[in-house]
Amino acid sequence: MINVSEQHAPRSLIVTLYGAYGRYMPGPMPVAELIRLLAAVGVDAPSVRSSVSRLKRRGLLRPARTEQGAAGYELSPEARQLLEDGDRRIYATAPVADSGWVLAVFSVPESERQKRHVLRSRLAGLGFGTAAPGVWIAPARLYEETQHTLRRLRLDPYVDFFRGEHLGFAPTAEAVARWWDLAAIAKEHERFLDAHAPVLRAWERRTGTPPEEAYRDYLLALDSWRHLPYTDPGLPTELLPTGWPGVRSAEVFQGLHERLRDAGAEFAGV
Repeated sequence: MINVSEQHAPRSLIVTLYGAYGRYMPGPMPVAELIRLLAAVGVDAPSVRSSVSRLKRRGLLRPARTEQGAAGYELSPEARQLLEDGDRRIYATAPVADSGWVLAVFSVPESERQKRHVLRSRLAGLGFGTAAPGVWIAPARLYEETQHTLRRLRLDPYVDFFRGEHLGFAPTAEAVARWWDLAAIAKEHERFLDAHAPVLRAWERRTGTPPEEAYRDYLLALDSWRHLPYTDPGLPTELLPTGWPGVRSAEVFQGLHERLRDAGAEFAGV
């Protein structure tokens, strides 16, 4: 049931694997097991090894030995924090109530302008929209994760946070359409639906859930889905266009998660 039109980067799949299953293993994941589990989604051993090397350099994976003495890799504390922050977005099962907005206002000296670029890209990657030059906005519930991220990158001295509500002059729905590119976000949801809604429909017609097939389809769906709650920060439904595809894409992911996750865990050995 693999959708061959989608491209999945080996490095992303490794992070997805650790997020879905690897972090629940009793010790480090052996290299041989990592290679077996990535082979099931079409990644060859050399690609696994080169991707692991990059994740080690980024400080997300650390080499470690299993109890039996086999070479393996475990998540760094930083990587565990990233995954825990992501869980709140990725596995959300209900629309989040409107809790107002958080504003991030930053000022970076010209002598450190590279940090300005990093700040912008990180805030965008966390789902912030642009309210004005140097003023970024997001639903208030994203504050804690943003705080963790900026502290980890040592960018917190350049940023001030404010919490508040939008009072006008334009209606908030109009302002939101300026702050975020809603058409581009909608296309990402539609792309997810094109790839994974047929997979869910196929599983709904089946009675059994073979572990290897469940693992493969679940890992690919999760790898596609986990980026979407960052592209789309989960804006209140009443501020979004009618027929917003994010509602359906969340339902499809949740359906795949409920049907496949536990059966896939059998194949992953968790």
